[in-house]
Amino acid sequence: MEIIGYISAIAVGLSLGLLGGGGSILCVPILYYLFSIPSEKATAYSLFVVGVSSIAGTFKYLEEKLVNIQALLVFGIPASISVWVNRYYIIHQIPDPIVSIGEFELEKDLFIMVLFAIMMIGAARIMIKGRDIEETEVSNNVNYPIVIIIAMIVGFLTSLVGAGGGFVIIPVMVKLFKMPIKRAIGTSLALIMANSLIGFSGDISSGIHIDWLFLMKFSGLAVVGIFLGIYLSHSIPGKKLKPIFGWFVLTMGLIILIERIIQTYLA
Repeated sequence: MEIIGYISAIAVGLSLGLLGGGGSILCVPILYYLFSIPSEKATAYSLFVVGVSSIAGTFKYLEEKLVNIQALLVFGIPASISVWVNRYYIIHQIPDPIVSIGEFELEKDLFIMVLFAIMMIGAARIMIKGRDIEETEVSNNVNYPIVIIIAMIVGFLTSLVGAGGGFVIIPVMVKLFKMPIKRAIGTSLALIMANSLIGFSGDISSGIHIDWLFLMKFSGLAVVGIFLGIYLSHSIPGKKLKPIFGWFVLTMGLIILIERIIQTYLA
């Protein structure tokens, strides 16, 4: 199973480089099912893998001047604070079980994986349908309170499930900051990198044990996949592959959702 897991690490990076996103949504299930890493620690490891894997793409977009620094700061600062606070103070303090009423118990592991499966299904829907985002004229009229609230919510969800959240961030960049789609993608990738690595630093500060050797091997393979994906992106149209990948993610999300519920309540 571990061999399949390491091959899957390359696939995570490959999808990020080829499609510009989506791969991180598979990272937690790979760590959880193929390496038997508990869900809470799997989300921490995923944050590191996503953050490190996003570095190459971020520098590529920075070189092409496709990262909006104003949006990066306005959205990134509250999102990063939300991510760090949640990983340091909250997630490791959540009781297990979360709720216990009579014979019913909502286990922490179940809660995280079900929430993750729901986010996989949401991300898959966007990939299958495509981003129906109308680009608007550039404007300086940004609703900062709304941006900050959304940033904190995205940061909280990112930290909770260990995924990048690009499928949420990109529409926000286009709709609220009125930026072109390519600049939105570049800015989103930079935000994902920052949020993920800052969130992981919260885990380190909280004192959880990290298997650095494993994490470096897994992340290294994901980075190899990213460079391979960037190379292939020049000859393979990502737009045609994204719906196929979306159906795969949708299937995986449904399987995880059904498996966790059956395993917990019907086994």
